[in-house]
Amino acid sequence: MLYDTIPFRMTQAILQKIFLNNSILDYLIALSYFFGSIIILHIIRALVLKKVKIAALKTKTLIDDFLFIAFSKKILPIFYLGTLYYSSHALKLSDQISQGIKATSLVFGSIFFVGFITSIIRFGLETYWLKKEADLAKKKAINGIIKITATLVWCFSIIAILDNLGIKISSLVAGLGIGGIAIALAAQAVLGDVFSYFTIFFDRPFEIGDFIIVGDLMGVVEHIGIKTTRITSLSGEQLVFSNTDLTSSRIRNYKKMQKRRVLFKLGVTYQTTSEQLKEIPELLKNIIIGIKNTQFDRAHFSAYGDFCLSFEIVYYVLGSDYNKYMDIQQEINFKIKEEFESRNIEFAYPTQTIFVAK
Repeated sequence: MLYDTIPFRMTQAILQKIFLNNSILDYLIALSYFFGSIIILHIIRALVLKKVKIAALKTKTLIDDFLFIAFSKKILPIFYLGTLYYSSHALKLSDQISQGIKATSLVFGSIFFVGFITSIIRFGLETYWLKKEADLAKKKAINGIIKITATLVWCFSIIAILDNLGIKISSLVAGLGIGGIAIALAAQAVLGDVFSYFTIFFDRPFEIGDFIIVGDLMGVVEHIGIKTTRITSLSGEQLVFSNTDLTSSRIRNYKKMQKRRVLFKLGVTYQTTSEQLKEIPELLKNIIIGIKNTQFDRAHFSAYGDFCLSFEIVYYVLGSDYNKYMDIQQEINFKIKEEFESRNIEFAYPTQTIFVAK
């Protein structure tokens, strides 16, 4: 008979040979499980995922494209790890090797899973939060949030890994809770700055490149960090604010200012005639209207001062640039000086006149 042949008996003897508590046949069965699963996964990837990719490319939305890429790069490798893990169950392995395979599978699976979670968060922020306006400042802020989120997810993943490996984590969690309270009390200021960073990130009272005034300090926002925000002042030095100081302060942000309201006063002498006084408001109006990027509001003879007749003028500069405002104000001052000189109108300055009665 065929089963009684010498080659068959030799093959059977080889397959039954024991090596590390498992026969050669057991190793072949485990390998067949592993490679068979790999082949099935490749077939699914080649047939099913290929059709899904084609369908995703035809749609206008980005979420299906993202989910396909994330599944291919982050979730599919977990299935490959699963085939290795479950194929090893066909063998009689020592507790140390079994624990090693289990720990390795959990660690690599957690790496892919954390990557999947952070990629979802990043996609959501970049796609919907930056949908209308994307700039470098927001992208840097998103990177900070991704790092914090990844740290939190990794903490939970490590706890889950330890729990699956049979390590009692109840005492560890209790210790971490007590330690966390102590750390929170010791690092209260740091944690306050971190929460203030999230406030700045979501509420956006200012962004990189904005010119802001905080109290008596002012400058251009250069960097928004997790703990501090750096501002370059007008004189060139760098100002460092904690995020908590900024969120608890009154901030004047000039970025969204579409036009600048300007109020200035001038005075003429009491020797100015009534006819000249009546001409001055219209004269000031014509000067301001004749200058580009200005919007005249009003000009009035406002008060009798101690040594002058005071006029109050209000106009708008159509823009937020400070240099532009100063150029316009300078031009207005030149023209007022020229017009007053041509009409013999004298500017007032602090003087006293003493009248002596005979």
